[in-house]
Amino acid sequence: MNTVLLIAHAPLASALRAGALHVFPDAGDAVLALDISPHEPPEDSLAAARALLATAPAARSVLLLTDVLGATPSNVAQRLAADAGAAPLPLLAGVNLPMLLRALCYRAEPLAAMTERALAGGTQGIVRVAAAPTP
Repeated sequence: MNTVLLIAHAPLASALRAGALHVFPDAGDAVLALDISPHEPPEDSLAAARALLATAPAARSVLLLTDVLGATPSNVAQRLAADAGAAPLPLLAGVNLPMLLRALCYRAEPLAAMTERALAGGTQGIVRVAAAPTP
């Protein structure tokens, strides 16, 4: 089984985790969340991310999900991904609930396959919905 680590602007990471656990209540150990507060120095956020990552079972691979590419949470996630050395952790930006749910559905697959399914779930979860006709 793989683990998902959400790193996003506060309180988005925790809110996404709560939404995912509403759908998959048995996935609590498979999804971790780090909310980045607006006034926290990036080095402190990176230390918190490293500490949270250390709580994931050693036998599990980790997929990083973040909200806005180029923002502080994304930068922290990129540094955390790079810390893995020769095999950086996969990182997807633009996280949304469909992306997270898809990742959790396929958390038993190899990490590369789970990452691709999460990416597909995120993009397929964005659709234009027509307004309901008024009676």
